[in-house]
Amino acid sequence: MLDINIPEVVAEVSEAFWRYERALIANDVATLDMLFWNSPYTLRFGIGENLYGYDAIAAFRSSRPPINLVRQLKNTVIVSYGRDMATANTEFQREGSEVRGRQSQVWLRTEQGWRIVAAHLSLMPAPAA
Repeated sequence: MLDINIPEVVAEVSEAFWRYERALIANDVATLDMLFWNSPYTLRFGIGENLYGYDAIAAFRSSRPPINLVRQLKNTVIVSYGRDMATANTEFQREGSEVRGRQSQVWLRTEQGWRIVAAHLSLMPAPAA
């Protein structure tokens, strides 16, 4: 059985997760690219796109307009599984929007540090009036 939520591992992944979030809001494409595992096995299922491989993810990031990036997170849960794997899940809401989103990431410890190996985003319908 893997050790779950080793405190120092959760702290490391939390730091990487918040670094990703700051880069996302700032549209710091270089940092966003760096935080994804540079591998053809990496994937990102977005709101309107399915991206397979690091190159496809990097191409998406470089062409995405930096519009409406500020968001608030809630219910963020980071869980480590042993010393080399973790998940980060959160809900988000963009400023001025009633729509809530969900984000899931799988993080892997690599020789270069913690990297996202899989990510998924989805939106929930706006609440009924």
